[in-house]
Amino acid sequence: MTRQPRDSCFASCPRGLEPLLEEELRQLGAHEVRAVAGGASFSADRAVRYRANLESRLATRVLMRLGQAAYRNEQDVYEAALALPWHQWFSPSLSIRVDVNAIRSPLKSLEFATLRIKDAVCDRFRLESGRRPNVDTRLPDVRIHAFLDASHVTLYLDTSGEPLYKRGYRQPGAEAPLKENLAAGLIALAGWQPDEPLLDPMCGSGTLLIEAATRALRVAPGLGRTFGFERLNDFDAGLLERLRDSARAAEQRDRPLALFGSDLHPSEVERTRLQLRAAGLEGAVKLKQAHVTDLRPPAELRGQPGAIVMNPPYGVRMGEREKLAALYPQVGDWLKQHFAGWRCYIFSGDPALAKAIRLHPSRRTPIYNGPIECRLYEYRMVAGTMRRKPATPEA
Repeated sequence: MTRQPRDSCFASCPRGLEPLLEEELRQLGAHEVRAVAGGASFSADRAVRYRANLESRLATRVLMRLGQAAYRNEQDVYEAALALPWHQWFSPSLSIRVDVNAIRSPLKSLEFATLRIKDAVCDRFRLESGRRPNVDTRLPDVRIHAFLDASHVTLYLDTSGEPLYKRGYRQPGAEAPLKENLAAGLIALAGWQPDEPLLDPMCGSGTLLIEAATRALRVAPGLGRTFGFERLNDFDAGLLERLRDSARAAEQRDRPLALFGSDLHPSEVERTRLQLRAAGLEGAVKLKQAHVTDLRPPAELRGQPGAIVMNPPYGVRMGEREKLAALYPQVGDWLKQHFAGWRCYIFSGDPALAKAIRLHPSRRTPIYNGPIECRLYEYRMVAGTMRRKPATPEA
């Protein structure tokens, strides 16, 4: 068998999940993996790139590095992009989109830099074939990414296409406020194992529960979708199908799970049920409609403790701040009274409201939900401990 050459790659992820992504990529066969801000760099052959797209639960995109050059102005950026043999990677009949991100770049306009890269790609195609790709910023066939630091521009080809948190089962208009790869990261940070119970008492659209179920049943998250690399010149359809077959063979669909979800609103419970059905997980989670403080450990657990993972409303999602301020102390009392021995993980973007729960967290993990800086708070519920004194009005 001929060994495929390895390419330099970068996988992005929600900030705060980089160490988890580093370990995941190693398990998927990547080499020279190193966590950096916003993701992890690694080297991989074609099979590992395909597998990372198909099986990574944490990555947002998998990018293949094409080249890097020093720059001082927009013309230097144009020349760097023009020097690359774009025709070797994809056809001019495909549409393109260019995205640029920067840290400490001296350029005044990233929009102009984006335009210059697009011009360079089109100009190189004209030189090679007399044709040029069209630009489609909404649904492009090929996505090109550039990263500018203070002195260098690095150009990447996106092998994922749509972001990888789009698992392929959600219907249009059914987007969740918690992205799937962030939910998978929260489940991993909670240390949850498939043989222990898991409860999400504010399940919303069911993202946390679905990610827990697919992890436990070893369902590859990308089985129901397509990828950007399928439009590239070197696409190996047979390799992808073999990897899909291998992923399907590893599934454990019949494994019994103790997954429980509830929500105050019947519409949310029904939405979770529909998403579970769309993901092929109907029956994997037991659902009910209830207020969080009315829930008790399921009787069938017979005293077996487990993990609670929840993403309560915060900020603009909840509405009036007074209602939030009243909710959190109730949650703290509920945990103390009924869930001794359990581990509870609360993901929140509002530090003031998180303090109102009046329990002492054993761990605080900073994670970003998009641009919002959040914390995953861990509470180990031991009867008679970890209770804070009620906050004073000044606090």
